[in-house]
Amino acid sequence: MDVILGPWPWYVGGALVAIIMLTLIILGKSFGFSSNFRTLCSALGAGNSCDFFKFDWKAQRWNLLFLVGAIIGGFVSANYLSVNQIPEINENTVTQLHQLGFESAGQTYVPSEIFGKLSVKNILILSIGGLLIGFGTRYAGGCTSGHAISGLSDLQLPSLIAVIGFFIGGLFMVHVLFPLVF
Repeated sequence: MDVILGPWPWYVGGALVAIIMLTLIILGKSFGFSSNFRTLCSALGAGNSCDFFKFDWKAQRWNLLFLVGAIIGGFVSANYLSVNQIPEINENTVTQLHQLGFESAGQTYVPSEIFGKLSVKNILILSIGGLLIGFGTRYAGGCTSGHAISGLSDLQLPSLIAVIGFFIGGLFMVHVLFPLVF
């Protein structure tokens, strides 16, 4: 039972991702969760008022099914297959997060200081962050999973540039903006 309930080694998850990506490449499909937003909007009729959403969304039903499976799989995993799994975080990172006021660091899966309280600051942080992620996803032509997994598997130069941008943006956020906000 520990095999199912315990964390899996990176090489198992990596091999599964590689098998899925190879299968998608052979089938001529590209993977990315953010493309589901466009598909959902098109399916709900947004193509009637915006040309961006005018396309054959039914060709992307497989990706919607993948999205639904990921949501169901996440729910099952979090509620039935995990035994309070808390990711191991480097002690230096935990110490730095404690200094920024995140006392739950290293003890919970998500910071309860942000997700546990609905203060005005937390709502603004989550809302602005969500808007920036949505805008960035659209501006970059895909999300991190689409570019880093699918785009790099297809050896696409724009995906490499996007992934480098994601990495630089993440470093900027953690080392510059994060300490200013918190």
